[in-house]
Amino acid sequence: MNMMKKLPDTEFELMRVVWENEPPITTNIIMQAIGNEKGWKVPTVLTLMNRLVKKGFLKTEKNGKERTFFPLIDREDYLKFETNHFLKFYHENSFLSLVSTLYDGEKLNEDELQELMKLIEKKE
Repeated sequence: MNMMKKLPDTEFELMRVVWENEPPITTNIIMQAIGNEKGWKVPTVLTLMNRLVKKGFLKTEKNGKERTFFPLIDREDYLKFETNHFLKFYHENSFLSLVSTLYDGEKLNEDELQELMKLIEKKE
């Protein structure tokens, strides 16, 4: 897929289930993981899954009466895309701005700061 696009929250939730399970994925897997909890009907899940097929995140195959789905985008690739978008849009591509925001909001503890320092030192 050439142009990855940001997923709406609901579609991202579906993709998280896809990434957490061994392919092929069925609507039953989705329903058990989050569909029943959210009160979704099977046609709703199928509609959402088909949107992900059209967007290039999944491929689908028909096996008898059931459709199966396979991920085409890796979780890590999508998270990298989302993180880069977030960094660019909200922090003007400034990693320092992002970390400063997290640190000022006390979202990072001392262990996380040490881990971050190790990552920075490794990159240099």
